[in-house]
Amino acid sequence: MDFNLTEERALLRDMLQRFLSENYGHEERRKLLASGKAYDTSVFKELADLGIFGALFGEAEGGLGGAGFDIAVVFEELGRAGVIEPILGNAVLAGGLISELGTDEQKTLIGDVIAGEKILAFAHAEPASRYDLNHVTATAKADGGQITLNGTKAHVLNGAQADMIVVSAREAGTDWDEKGISLFLVPKDAAGVTIVDHPNVDGASATTIKLDGVTVDDNARLGGSGVAFAAIETAVARATLAVCAEAVGAMEAAKALTIEYLKERKQFGIAIGKFQALQHRMADLLIEVEQARSAVINLAGHLEAPRALRERHVSATKNLIGRAGALVAEETVQLHGGIGMTDEYALSHFARRIVMIDHLFGDVDHHLERFISLNAA
Repeated sequence: MDFNLTEERALLRDMLQRFLSENYGHEERRKLLASGKAYDTSVFKELADLGIFGALFGEAEGGLGGAGFDIAVVFEELGRAGVIEPILGNAVLAGGLISELGTDEQKTLIGDVIAGEKILAFAHAEPASRYDLNHVTATAKADGGQITLNGTKAHVLNGAQADMIVVSAREAGTDWDEKGISLFLVPKDAAGVTIVDHPNVDGASATTIKLDGVTVDDNARLGGSGVAFAAIETAVARATLAVCAEAVGAMEAAKALTIEYLKERKQFGIAIGKFQALQHRMADLLIEVEQARSAVINLAGHLEAPRALRERHVSATKNLIGRAGALVAEETVQLHGGIGMTDEYALSHFARRIVMIDHLFGDVDHHLERFISLNAA
């Protein structure tokens, strides 16, 4: 398998890296969050105009790629710059589900996403579900041509900024069954929808969404009744690749800041980077970053593999990224000393984002247990 980037992906990477280096920075992000805004609308629209969202969809949906390596290229650069704009839940999760299950009419939303004209969100996790995708207690009751939704969804990425929400709910089976889960398109302003916005530790926006007797037409369902689990698992696999690639970008940024600091900070009249003990610690850190990059490449290459093989790679990669990320976050902060923890310094954002990524779609322990069970099956 050839893991080298194609010419088109290399051009996409270079274009995105150049745009973000010229238009995105830590101070701008801090000012934006201090103002109470969840993201920069102008940057978001420019990313759309550059075709970044289109790179996350296949040609059949009007996109430019949509393969594993397209996702990895885009999100590594987003992670390197510390971007907080609504892309993951919007294009990869909700957009990916509509791409796989939607009717032609429903898929018109994808064109709006690619153009940066609409934002979607995926509401699936629940307060008691932790990382288990099959644990769904929200209910969907069909009555004639309408469906009534009830339940609570937790940690919905950019749910407060979304125009339309893809909601999972159970139409049949018990709380833990894979069968019986369906997906529905619900307008954010639908009667009975209550949204509580809250920032994550990394500054990105997430929400808790309560559905209290929300009524939608039967044609709001994505795909068939009770058969959405496989599509959800596929979408989360793609999202896991995205955040793992983002973590590699954040690790690279943290590494670069640390190397620069070690060259500039002096003790006893010489740069601390010349101290052998610190050089050894940096060498260990560099090895962890390269291992993380290799794992992301491996997952990108297996994203279209059969389900059992793909999911083993998903869990193996997420576990490794979590372990490597924890080491990189801890070591880079410690090598900086106190300044590494200050909000004014960019490293603090990258460290927080790396920690946050470990808790998205399953942490180190969850994926270690899952990897073992998948191999035993």
